[in-house]
Amino acid sequence: MIIVSGRIHVDPQARDEYLAGCRPVIEQARSTPGCLDFVLSADPIEPGRINVYEQWESDAALEGFRGSGPEPAQQAEIRDAHVRRHRVSAVEAA
Repeated sequence: MIIVSGRIHVDPQARDEYLAGCRPVIEQARSTPGCLDFVLSADPIEPGRINVYEQWESDAALEGFRGSGPEPAQQAEIRDAHVRRHRVSAVEAA
């Protein structure tokens, strides 16, 4: 299993519009074979922060969806990003 998690920062005044523009991408990701979860959410404390969480069955599923990454217009709005890919070898109930 692959987890992609982290945070991106956009202009605080543009965050809601940025997230609204991401809705089609989120819907597409969630309908992609191998996608177990895909969330981009507004952080409740930092006004320009967006939390990223993706869960994929495999690298192949992730790469099949991701391709070259964010659209150029979305990429241009990102001020800073700290997003990492994690490989999970075991899963247990919490």
